[in-house]
Amino acid sequence: MKSLRSNEGYFLLDHRNSPGVADELVVKEGLLPGAGRGVFESATFTCSHCQVIVVLNPDRSRERGYCRKCDHLICDACETAKAQSGGECRSFKRLVDVLLNDAAKGGEVSQSSTILLP
Repeated sequence: MKSLRSNEGYFLLDHRNSPGVADELVVKEGLLPGAGRGVFESATFTCSHCQVIVVLNPDRSRERGYCRKCDHLICDACETAKAQSGGECRSFKRLVDVLLNDAAKGGEVSQSSTILLP
């Protein structure tokens, strides 16, 4: 059985030989203050619903969004959209399948093939 951690990636930001990056820029990109100086390492995952890469904050205390239907972690934006839609799974793989099937049937785009962008 695969674990969720087996899908993780790796992020390394190395500024040991430079003055680094200002905290405003680092925080704007969603990283921790101070991550632009020295070495910052963290795990990552790709949201299965919108394909955005999320750098995991090691100090986060809230639980990560998880979709039981596609068995993957999802980003906060997709977790909110999932809660608002009544728990509907909108995985990227499923979206691609629907779009390809619609294209094969004559190009009609169905209502279930809408894309949620963060």
